[in-house]
Amino acid sequence: MARAKQSPRANTSKPATAAGAECFLEIGVEELPYQFVAPALRALAESSERLLKELRLTHGTVKTVGTPRRLVLVIQQLATRQTPAEKEAMGPSKAVAFDPAGQPTKAALGFAASQGLAVTDLEIRATAKGEYVFAVKREPGRQTSMLLPGLLSELIGGLSFPKSMKWNASEVRFARPIRWLTALYGGKVVPIQWGGIKAGNRTQGHRFLGSGNSRGLAVKDWKSYVATLERNGVIPDQDARRAMILTQLNRLAASARGHLHRDDALLEQAVFTVEYPHAILGSFNPQYLSLPKEIPMTAMKEHQGFFPLIDKNGGLLPQFLSIANIKVPGMALIQKGNERVLAARLADARFYFDEDRKMTLADRAERLSQMTLHQRLGTLKQKTSRVRQLAVKLADALNRSDLGRAADRAALLSKADLLTGVVGEFPGLQGILGGQYARHDGEPDEVCHAIQEQYLPPAMEGEIPPSVLGKILSLADRLDTIVAFFHVGLVPSGSEDPFALRRHATAIIRILIEGHLRVNLLELEAQAKRLIQQDGFKGTSDASTLAFIADRLRFYVKTAHRFRDDVIEAVLKAAHRNAFDPLDLLARMQALEQITTRHEFDPLIIGFKRAHRLIEKEQWERRKIDVSLFKHPAEHELYKALVESRNGSLTHLAKGDYRALLDALVGIKTPVDAFFDGVMVNVQDQALRANRLSLLYEIDQLFLGFADFSQIIVQGT
Repeated sequence: MARAKQSPRANTSKPATAAGAECFLEIGVEELPYQFVAPALRALAESSERLLKELRLTHGTVKTVGTPRRLVLVIQQLATRQTPAEKEAMGPSKAVAFDPAGQPTKAALGFAASQGLAVTDLEIRATAKGEYVFAVKREPGRQTSMLLPGLLSELIGGLSFPKSMKWNASEVRFARPIRWLTALYGGKVVPIQWGGIKAGNRTQGHRFLGSGNSRGLAVKDWKSYVATLERNGVIPDQDARRAMILTQLNRLAASARGHLHRDDALLEQAVFTVEYPHAILGSFNPQYLSLPKEIPMTAMKEHQGFFPLIDKNGGLLPQFLSIANIKVPGMALIQKGNERVLAARLADARFYFDEDRKMTLADRAERLSQMTLHQRLGTLKQKTSRVRQLAVKLADALNRSDLGRAADRAALLSKADLLTGVVGEFPGLQGILGGQYARHDGEPDEVCHAIQEQYLPPAMEGEIPPSVLGKILSLADRLDTIVAFFHVGLVPSGSEDPFALRRHATAIIRILIEGHLRVNLLELEAQAKRLIQQDGFKGTSDASTLAFIADRLRFYVKTAHRFRDDVIEAVLKAAHRNAFDPLDLLARMQALEQITTRHEFDPLIIGFKRAHRLIEKEQWERRKIDVSLFKHPAEHELYKALVESRNGSLTHLAKGDYRALLDALVGIKTPVDAFFDGVMVNVQDQALRANRLSLLYEIDQLFLGFADFSQIIVQGT
């Protein structure tokens, strides 16, 4: 029988990259909501790179561009065929696979059969353990043109949107009806059909500025596509549209002797609302400048997508900028239309503002019993009562009992503006208008500021409340919200978080850490839970709100500080015993992260883990150590080091000097090593064995008092 092929080394050579060509995909649709476009483009880019990798197709730059009417993917230098694949499996050693005469044994025959190969196709390779048999399978790779129809169809079908629809007999779903598909590879049409639409080499220009050719506009690649669309009223690249919009806005703002009030979210809305941007300067009656500037600014931005103009002192100017999707001789008509719409909104706002001030916030607060927070959680008045008590407790916890009275007042008035006409018309002004109305009612400045700041920060980014009272009110409100919703079983799951509880938890972490506030969330959570129970709401969930907040802390420190995962887990695992103070936990992570770079740290952790495993295995509990039972000098030395380190650790712990505390723990490395080198723990003498386990138990507890070091990963173990 023939022998296996001898291979002196593994085949590590890589095949030469096949020549590439451009792949172009355009999904033409009815106008998409602007919020859908950017996420769809990101998903398109990520999915294409993932699928190309899975298909072993090498490529150059992947680019996505889009407008309300088109989503475009461009892949440069996409290989003309798959990269050949080589899969190998290691079998028995040569000595086991072949007898002294070189004939295959049952081991070789069985291995070859399991791999679907003949024995003669097996290869013998030299490894660090000697010569072994290998099964090597090689796949030559298919042509890209054969793979693209399936790949592009999967990309289109894989896009998901907050809302989707069916529009024809194909029954497929998409955000809006698909009207055309353009799919090219190397200038040739890729034969795909999706949603009842057959792909071709034609696109469509601007709905009003295009050529009007019902057959569409022929394109052959990305370069010709851009040139053709620009001649037909479309700027397909969102970055180019953004630059155009900013240039036009800044030019018109300068002509009005003002400055653009920059709002990135509003700018993105403009970018993905138009295909050919044209900025327009409009104006409104200066009488509306007597309103708090947030009101006309919100009326412009939230309802119309207009950009406010401000003067050099930050004051609002009676002018605004808008972005149209067209440039025609009659732009003055569009300007007048914009001005009429805004004038109506401002007139309504002025009416509501005047009416709102006829009743104080304190009077409105009494009516919060008529507003439902949630059908399972009663009224806003009940929530306000809980927040008042939490705010006062927070002030005490922060050693700011002098703020207790103001905290109670701010919490009492905090939700009253939800009953005002302006906030009903412009919900984004809640809190901001509350502070304005409180000031009108003669409330103290600190109370007014706290009411205005209660919804800060809005997200992972953004300003936290500047004032201490604002921080207290925001923390109390958010903690009550999380605990209340968890208590009645309204817990986030997966990506679903309809009540924005993750955002609230992240805000709590940010306020405490970035505001340098030291509080024990363990006590505050317990208080919040008692208050919700006192309101008579029955608990339907065992989910831990503290674990939920800890998860947000984990996300925050990984994002903002980039700590090692095992360092984060070591600190968090030990965090729930007596206290949960995010600022303190951050300080522990910082100290632990720094000390992990010391050369003696990993050997120390190896010794600790050995002790920790023994204690866990025996499920040992604290017993008094009897020094008279010590038999070996290493026991005396370890006990001495334990006492000294524990005394020092308590001092450092009280001062919050975690670097010094960890230095003390590192100093115990030598006696720990000596103990395990010279002492056997599991001896037959039960009293001696128990005494040694009790000594190791105290060492284990000494370390666990700072963090759960068993979570630390030692390199190479």
